[in-house]
Amino acid sequence: MRFVADLHIHSKYSRACSRDCDLEHLTWWARRKGISLVGTGDFTHPAWYDHLSENLVEASPGLFRLREDLDRDIDRRLPPSLATAPVRFMLSVEISTIYKRGDRTRKVHHLIYMPDLSSAARFNARLAKIGNLGSDGRPILGLDSRDLLEITLECGGYLVPAHVWTPWFAVLGSKSGFDAIEDCYVDLASHIFAVETGLSSDPDMNWRVSGLDKYRLVSNSDAHSPPVLGREATVFDTELDYYSVRAALETGDGFAGSLEFFPEEGKYHVDGHRKCGVRMEPEETLAHNGICPECGKPLTVGVLSRVEELADRPSGSRPEGAAGFTSLVPLPEIVSEIVGTGPKSKKVLAEIDKLTAALGPELVILQDVPVDDIAVHSTLLAEAVTRLRRGEVVRDSGYDGEYGVITVFEPGELERRRAAFSLFDYAAPVTPAVERPRPAPVPAAVPVAAVPKAVGSSLLDGLDPEQRAAAEVDGGPLLIIAGPGTGKTRTLTHRIADLVTSRGVPAAECLAITFTRRAAEEMAERLAALAPAHASAVTVATFHALGVLILREHYASVGLSASFGVADPDRQLAVALSVVADEKEARGLIAAGDDRYKKALRAQDLVDFDDLISLPLSLLEDSPALVTAYRSRWRWVSVDEYQDVDEQQYRLLRLLAPPDGNLTAIGDPDQAIYRFRGADVGFFLRFQEDFPAARTVHLTRNYRSSTPVVTGALEVIAPSSLVPGRELRPMVDHGSAPIGVHHASSESAEAAFVARTIEQVLGGASFHAFDSGRVVSDGTQNLGFSDFAVLYRTDRQSRALVEALTQSGLPFQKRSHDRLADRPGVARIANDLKFATGNTVLDRVRAVAGDDHTAYELLKPLAVACDTDFERFHTTLALGVEVDTWDPRADSISLLTLHASKGLEFPVVFIVGCEDGLLPMRWPGTDDQEAVDEERRLLFVGMTRAQRHLFLSHSAGRPKSPFLGALKAFDQLGDAQPRRKRKGTQLSLL
Repeated sequence: MRFVADLHIHSKYSRACSRDCDLEHLTWWARRKGISLVGTGDFTHPAWYDHLSENLVEASPGLFRLREDLDRDIDRRLPPSLATAPVRFMLSVEISTIYKRGDRTRKVHHLIYMPDLSSAARFNARLAKIGNLGSDGRPILGLDSRDLLEITLECGGYLVPAHVWTPWFAVLGSKSGFDAIEDCYVDLASHIFAVETGLSSDPDMNWRVSGLDKYRLVSNSDAHSPPVLGREATVFDTELDYYSVRAALETGDGFAGSLEFFPEEGKYHVDGHRKCGVRMEPEETLAHNGICPECGKPLTVGVLSRVEELADRPSGSRPEGAAGFTSLVPLPEIVSEIVGTGPKSKKVLAEIDKLTAALGPELVILQDVPVDDIAVHSTLLAEAVTRLRRGEVVRDSGYDGEYGVITVFEPGELERRRAAFSLFDYAAPVTPAVERPRPAPVPAAVPVAAVPKAVGSSLLDGLDPEQRAAAEVDGGPLLIIAGPGTGKTRTLTHRIADLVTSRGVPAAECLAITFTRRAAEEMAERLAALAPAHASAVTVATFHALGVLILREHYASVGLSASFGVADPDRQLAVALSVVADEKEARGLIAAGDDRYKKALRAQDLVDFDDLISLPLSLLEDSPALVTAYRSRWRWVSVDEYQDVDEQQYRLLRLLAPPDGNLTAIGDPDQAIYRFRGADVGFFLRFQEDFPAARTVHLTRNYRSSTPVVTGALEVIAPSSLVPGRELRPMVDHGSAPIGVHHASSESAEAAFVARTIEQVLGGASFHAFDSGRVVSDGTQNLGFSDFAVLYRTDRQSRALVEALTQSGLPFQKRSHDRLADRPGVARIANDLKFATGNTVLDRVRAVAGDDHTAYELLKPLAVACDTDFERFHTTLALGVEVDTWDPRADSISLLTLHASKGLEFPVVFIVGCEDGLLPMRWPGTDDQEAVDEERRLLFVGMTRAQRHLFLSHSAGRPKSPFLGALKAFDQLGDAQPRRKRKGTQLSLL
């Protein structure tokens, strides 16, 4: 049996890995790719080992498959061309060993494989005595490679050196490796029979080193997320079981070669310095004596140079009997190049969905499907695959951690052919003018004084003119008024990245403030992608996290110790009850910030949530020297969602940024919807008054919504818009479907309308939908359940929706806003950690949780992230981290409040309850026009979440929302005034 294996992957418990790295997603993607055997990864991690034990069953000697019920569920989500293909798992883990030998520090990664769970358990028990297995799915051990191999053999497994040429962490790496496999494993080296070549080399390069002839050259993806499975893989022609695979690696019989990256795409292929933008081929490195011409420091020597150093054969040599290989470019990258969007974009994923449904798995399409069959779907894709199979690609080599780029079309070729093709019904892309790093020699850097204008910065080339105008502004105050869907976060992160990479601003002088932990994480991730060498030095924090940072640095000034804690609500109540006996009175003390309550908090070395802003504010207001110090530390301050600041946050910002300082505020006053939390949009509106030298830039190009949605949203907000001359221009073609308005006879009828309409737009979710007449078309918009969102003003409105969707058999998920600390069992575990033993937060959480598996599972991600930082664990809980139960990629309809929808987008959006009394929410006896205006802004926010379709509904019992009166163009769906059922009447005798 010929099959493809990918035996180096990671689970969700490894750092920097996707949450989707679970068995279900791995199985789904393996079938999509055409992979029959997948490594489990990370079996040393206690939680992952438990998960494997519970969800895998033995399928053949030494291999496992997913539990039958889970496997069936995956097949239901795959087209027939992919479903039911066998996917087996082999127990695997990557181990990092760091140790000293021969007066040199060695850093070597290894792949370990075990034949059964009991062997893996013995192996884990041995390693648990050496290092901490619970902190990371890929544990780091202070253990000699030879000794790790010995333990592996004693437990019945085998070991394969991982990505053997990687400079920093590999057996043959230029930085900390050896010159031969035998040098690493010494007396046990004969037990090594295969080596993993890694992404930056292929067998052709390895064949130049005769010392590797005795080893099978395997390849794997090293996947940190399921979609990259199979980017490299190994091909076997054996029985599908552990022992046959091992025998093939030992003897070569049944080993059929590998599927490879083009090695230039690997991020350590050639030499260079990413920080300096210097990239060199081996001969150039020799000419420069391995020294960077820009900074004078040693270059990172890549795989090509390292192979050259150890090679004893010329290029093109091939040992007798060596298995062959095939070089591929992942199908999403090829489609991405053709359609002009990223390989993870919805456009690309939708096309891959259609291709695999029609032609089979991705690897089969790339290698085996006749080109004529591919041409039926796309002539350009057929041309690309033809070139790929001939090895005709354009290569731009990776270096020093920067991935290379492989394309199948020459630069500008697609643009020249634009008029001659249409792929997947999309117009040809316009190639962005992004200049890739060029090989050395690199032009000398121009010294900068102050902060010059950015001219021709490649980071900004992808921005539209308005975004670029904002990102290019020099120092001084800047207000960016960014309408919905205009690329607010993109603009802000590109501005910061350009400052630190192109304009000489030290990254440590940049402070970026957001309002939510999720937003801070997203900003940090984007900065890491845009400026990887600088991002870690940029301070990205929420207001409250910034408060914690300042208090940690000046704890003594407010009467705290260095290890002060942040009291969660339960702890706050306990402290207040130590002052007064009545719970109601105690809660009143907390709400009022009573001095007695605050004094009791300090006596226990605690602060509460409000203190995280008020105490740093008091510190700064009382100390001009401290203000000067922080202004000097953070000379460039950026604030996201500036319309949502409250009075204390505003005062804090005024202290951090002087009137002529480099403060960038971005937001939209027409999206100010948090007045109930104390936010005051007035601070946004007086920015020019506070900062007289401020420049203002408007972002008006909407890249999210269709023309009818944008037009309708502008009509709704116009009566109370806080942006004079409010302009929002739709820039993408999302069709011309008008806004739909529906009047239902009741709340339950309104929910039924939502369920029915979702089925109609989808084209039916069941045979019953067609049989009953609910759906009369098969749907043509390529939408899935995750493309739908239902928004409502209050959580109570979700009850009818849950019932209607359940009755229709439609999958949905309701976003949780529950604080993690409020979930049953969580507070008990957090409080009892101090009595438990264990080196990590995870160890102690597991020990304290006992049989409370639900609370343990909820706390596990946070515990793993905090590692040994117990202070961070308690502080994060107290800061109100939410239960993370909502995944925007899950294939389910999303139910969430209008407030919770901010920052999200969906192709299809329903807003229910558009009624006077709900939207706007009116409280009896109140007449607050500003509150009504904010409710109008809330509807504006909800409407602009929609990309293609927007449905607004209301039911009898309350008047229609007055906001809907502003709509000029819409489709009335159903009767404008639903008919009431007549009561039965007795017929007259005559």
